[in-house]
Amino acid sequence: MKYKFDLEDRLIDFAIRISDIVEALPNTKLANQIGNQLIRCGTAPALNYGEAQSAESTKDFIHKLKIVLKELRESLVCLKIIVRKPLIEPVKKLDPIIKENNELIAIIVTSIQTAEKNNIKK
Repeated sequence: MKYKFDLEDRLIDFAIRISDIVEALPNTKLANQIGNQLIRCGTAPALNYGEAQSAESTKDFIHKLKIVLKELRESLVCLKIIVRKPLIEPVKKLDPIIKENNELIAIIVTSIQTAEKNNIKK
């Protein structure tokens, strides 16, 4: 069976995993602040990617992907704060989501570069 790569599904799964992390945070001022921020920026990539699929132009598509990238980078910073504090222990539990976050960033960066390169040719 051939594996089907679906970025939208990966972004949705990422959002769900982020929600699980937020639910596991302790009830402290810092954890509540980071949790509120993380739930917004951690779910935004899937939503913005959905918008990108209906972009009105290549320029609009690139712009929406850049928003996805911005939100993924913000999510990564929130995860790093959770690890360094540490707000969830053992912090090694967060390694898989941080790895996925970095992979998604790399995919989106490459997608933006490809779209920009293809847009210049037109």
